[in-house]
Amino acid sequence: MAKTDATPASFTPYAIPHFSLPSSDGTTVSDGSFKGHWSVVFFYPADDTPTCTKEACAFSDAAPEFARLGVKLYGLSKDPLKDHGKFIAKYGLKMPLLSDETTETISAFGAWVEKSLYGRTYMGTDRSTYIIDPQGLVRREWRKVRTNGHVETVLAALKELAS
Repeated sequence: MAKTDATPASFTPYAIPHFSLPSSDGTTVSDGSFKGHWSVVFFYPADDTPTCTKEACAFSDAAPEFARLGVKLYGLSKDPLKDHGKFIAKYGLKMPLLSDETTETISAFGAWVEKSLYGRTYMGTDRSTYIIDPQGLVRREWRKVRTNGHVETVLAALKELAS
């Protein structure tokens, strides 16, 4: 499942893994929650860290545009709901955040990867984004996301796919 920012011509859609996660809005979101509408889920390493905050705020700023397109938007990290609540309150985020403390869902999407920092290796979340169609298929994915311009790229891909 480790496809990297494939072009539309070469990308093969695949079914999202089965999962069920608590959401910051008090609901439980599962793979079945994605049926019947387009969705975007962005995976990020940790709440309230510089790059993750930049990414979450960029998606939040674009939340009205995603809503206008009928797209459900979610962030997902291994942080607990308590931390998500503080992160949402601090930055006024406009989308629910899903909590995967066990990293089972992150792993199932292929986004729990070995990382390296200052010569030390460890496991962590690969900054990734997924567009999921109304049938529950991943139609586009981005791995090792660079935040600058990423939200605009995702919106453009959504408009192309949903047209």
